[in-house]
Amino acid sequence: MEHKVKELQISYREKSNTLDSTPVTNSAEVAQLLYQNWDADTIGLHETFMIVLLNQANHVKGIHALSKGGITGTMVDIRVLFAIVLKSLSVKLILAHNHPTGVLVASESDRMITQKIKEGAKLLDVQVLDHIILAPDGRYHSFADKGEL
Repeated sequence: MEHKVKELQISYREKSNTLDSTPVTNSAEVAQLLYQNWDADTIGLHETFMIVLLNQANHVKGIHALSKGGITGTMVDIRVLFAIVLKSLSVKLILAHNHPTGVLVASESDRMITQKIKEGAKLLDVQVLDHIILAPDGRYHSFADKGEL
């Protein structure tokens, strides 16, 4: 009996030169970048989880919307998250999601998923720099700034 195995092809292509981008150096810059790339029509409607992919010098390689959920939560499949990190050859990562209610308190599930992602990232030599929670009105909460990372 012969077994046929599918061949996988993995590719990565940057739309613009990462080195031309300005490196992010603090949570305010990251929050501003996220607001510029978030759907303003849905930020107050439902939760979305995004990742900011970075190179070693903190230049942004890209932003990816990983999941869209309901009013009070969204599911994050960390296998898909790390597939994207590895495929994009990123070495640093910033997690982000929004709270449609505007309440900028990290929930227990927010803290748990952050810890789980940090543990996985450590195995892959990827650094999780921050987890930012956005409110629809422009405010944000940074895990790194609050010492919660």
